[in-house]
Amino acid sequence: MNRIRVLLADDQSLFREGLRTLLSVQPDLEVVGEAANGAEALTLAASQHPQVVLMDVHMPVLDGVTATRKLHESHPAYRVIMLTTFDDDEYVFEGLRAGAVGYLLKDTPSQKLFEAIRAAARGESFLEPSVAAKVVAEFARLSGNSIPSKKAETSDELSDREMEIVRLLARGLSNREIAEQLVITEGTVKNHVSNILSKLGVRDRTQAVLKAKENGWV
Repeated sequence: MNRIRVLLADDQSLFREGLRTLLSVQPDLEVVGEAANGAEALTLAASQHPQVVLMDVHMPVLDGVTATRKLHESHPAYRVIMLTTFDDDEYVFEGLRAGAVGYLLKDTPSQKLFEAIRAAARGESFLEPSVAAKVVAEFARLSGNSIPSKKAETSDELSDREMEIVRLLARGLSNREIAEQLVITEGTVKNHVSNILSKLGVRDRTQAVLKAKENGWV
């Protein structure tokens, strides 16, 4: 089995140790390094080649958002999940703009964390439902201050099932949760999501939700 290589970046050593212990019991996950600040995270990422980085927001020397931006510029294939105690709008949007593909709170249930790491390694995005709601609300606010755009022609290209999945993505549901709700396989959901991203010309689920909101589909 090819294990997912995970890098931990957090200035609290006890929290890092707890995360390492938590992840170590998962047969498909491997912690390849621990960083106490953003600068250390960049150095370790360059040498350890993680697939997923769990990045805290507030760290000394170099904060998590700046480190995420630098990491995204130098190693765009490395997927960053912001893992923090803060769900303030400022941190959510700054983290996502910096290139993070996920945003989870530190009180997230362990199974959600595992699911987020696996989703990120597959090239997917993962947002807490509360964070997804903030993203959609902010985009609605920004759209309300601009000239309304016409409905995108691409709406006709999405099937009824794909539109249904887009709306569930906007609620922050994972592939597994969507599969359970629609009574289809997780693999089928993944295929639908891939088709949606391709049709909308976006790179991840977050952008798909934003585009759907822009065009009034959700």
